[in-house]
Amino acid sequence: MSRHKAVVWGIIMLAAGLSGARQADAQTFRTYRCVDGTQFIVAFYDDDKRAFLQIDGEPATLAKRLAVSGTRYSGAGITLRIDKTGATTVKHLKRPVTACEVIEKPAL
Repeated sequence: MSRHKAVVWGIIMLAAGLSGARQADAQTFRTYRCVDGTQFIVAFYDDDKRAFLQIDGEPATLAKRLAVSGTRYSGAGITLRIDKTGATTVKHLKRPVTACEVIEKPAL
């Protein structure tokens, strides 16, 4: 009987570990190309309100800020805005605000 309990317990622990790994992996990556030629990758994680960017070869973490419409993230001299329709703009390195569009969507 104890061997049976050990096997059942092992299966339960394995299933719990796999389901926890799937939740930790819940994320969204998007690659953008902007009108001025800038390209960047942004990652959003389910349990984190920040946006993680890779722009100009450098990583940047942007905090979510108050926005009238849509969402706005800023930090490290970078501002990323995504309005309710999905239109996206970025401002960085003292450059003017520029419009960007998604160039790659990962398969689900």
